[in-house]
Amino acid sequence: MDFKTTALGIEFGSTRIKAVLIDGAHRPIASGSHEWENRLENGIWTYSMEDIHTGLQSCFADLKRDVKEKFGETLTTVGAIGVSGMMHGYLPFDRQDRPLAAFRTWRNTITGPAAAELTELFGFNIPQRWSIAHLYQAMLNGEAHVRDIAHLTTLAGYIHFRLTGVKALGVGEASGVMPIDSEKTYYDAGMMAAFDARAEQMGCPWRLKDILPAVLPAGENAGYLTAEGAKLLDPAGDLLPGIPFAPAEGDAGTGMAATNSVRARTGNVSAGTSDFAMIVVDHPLGVHREIDMVTTPAGLPVAMVHCNNCTSDINAWVNLLGEFAGLIGAEVSKNDLYVKLFSIALEGEPDCGGLISYNYFSGEGVTDLNAGRPVFARMENARMTLANFMRTHLLSALSTLKIGLDILTKQENVPIDKLYGHGGYFKTPGVGQRLLSAAVNSPVSVMETAGEGGPYGMALLAGYMLWKAENEKLEDYLDNKVFASAKSSTLMADEKDVQGFSAFLARYQKALPVEIAAIENL
Repeated sequence: MDFKTTALGIEFGSTRIKAVLIDGAHRPIASGSHEWENRLENGIWTYSMEDIHTGLQSCFADLKRDVKEKFGETLTTVGAIGVSGMMHGYLPFDRQDRPLAAFRTWRNTITGPAAAELTELFGFNIPQRWSIAHLYQAMLNGEAHVRDIAHLTTLAGYIHFRLTGVKALGVGEASGVMPIDSEKTYYDAGMMAAFDARAEQMGCPWRLKDILPAVLPAGENAGYLTAEGAKLLDPAGDLLPGIPFAPAEGDAGTGMAATNSVRARTGNVSAGTSDFAMIVVDHPLGVHREIDMVTTPAGLPVAMVHCNNCTSDINAWVNLLGEFAGLIGAEVSKNDLYVKLFSIALEGEPDCGGLISYNYFSGEGVTDLNAGRPVFARMENARMTLANFMRTHLLSALSTLKIGLDILTKQENVPIDKLYGHGGYFKTPGVGQRLLSAAVNSPVSVMETAGEGGPYGMALLAGYMLWKAENEKLEDYLDNKVFASAKSSTLMADEKDVQGFSAFLARYQKALPVEIAAIENL
């Protein structure tokens, strides 16, 4: 096979690094993965540099194994590569490109004062996890390394730099670093000037234009694989340098691409370790603490409801039930276990029969909590069945998202013509899709590639850079060349499910003091 006609997407997710290789017809033909997990060290959620590098190499080696098994060939080149990752966070470097601080991920809720001050300064909501909030909090803290910053980037931007030598981000990823002017597809000039004035008052020797990555829209060339980059990605030495790179993107942008949700009035819900809804808007919105304004990979404005917590608590309970299965000698694979437990949730009562859970492993901006404690509780007369138990955790995973979405649909009158679901939450056919439909009270579509998620979306963006026609917009490319014949299923929840979710959410919001008490006392 001629692998120069392929495109490769590599995405650093919260619990898994995954690579997806697509052919010229945009079909996934090979994949690789590596599991990893963040650590709480000195009060900071982080991944070590060693974990980042070895995880990248392990993922690519797994892809090579898959290619060898399927095609009998050693992978030495591809047509284009794109790297994506968890948005936001903080990775500062000095002039010698040495890290100045441990990687601070999106999961951290330690930048409250900075986020509040910047929101007031900009007249624009700045969430705690954004890179600019992390930078300003470090300035407020008087952290010594701030003076030495020569380059500030994200995880995707760091990997892109190590592979290409280019300090740049795709506009969607950049929109989680600093607010973007969609018309210019660059950081907002007025906000940069306001920040620089504040930084100068605080004695910082740099200005934002000097330390932030360049910004590139989808379709632009963002560099080429260097010899050093090829050695980092493939220590075995088979991969050849010179492969062109698409702009590095965030998991929000790749989710939009993977679900064909980059046109105005379309949206998607990505649900995995975290969950977020992305709605491409067609009119200006007010400032809401619960709503982030980011962009598509092409630079169009997007309203984002981001929740730090989604499936981690579900995974913990599935692992526990898997231990029990092993104890009694039941042979069941992890995948089969998820399918069985997700499926039985549909047999539960619509409002979960008096059970409730909070899936907060970490803080949650939408509900204004700076820390988290997973909590499961029930009424004394609750019906404690396995179906109700699993449904409770699946609804809990969507509840905070629903609180944020209500602001968009009810207060800002944002129309949604199409809503797609993707990510691990939707992997069991029909389950997550039906429950999300119950939450939003509208039809939800899931494509056959939904389980591929972000790395598939990044591969599509790499393919767009390679194969687009002159002046062809991203939304037209996806509509006409990628998804024109794509298989998808659309499902609308029953009215009893809609009412059940509404009742569950009312109980969830009323009982939030239980979660607050757990945070304060556990």
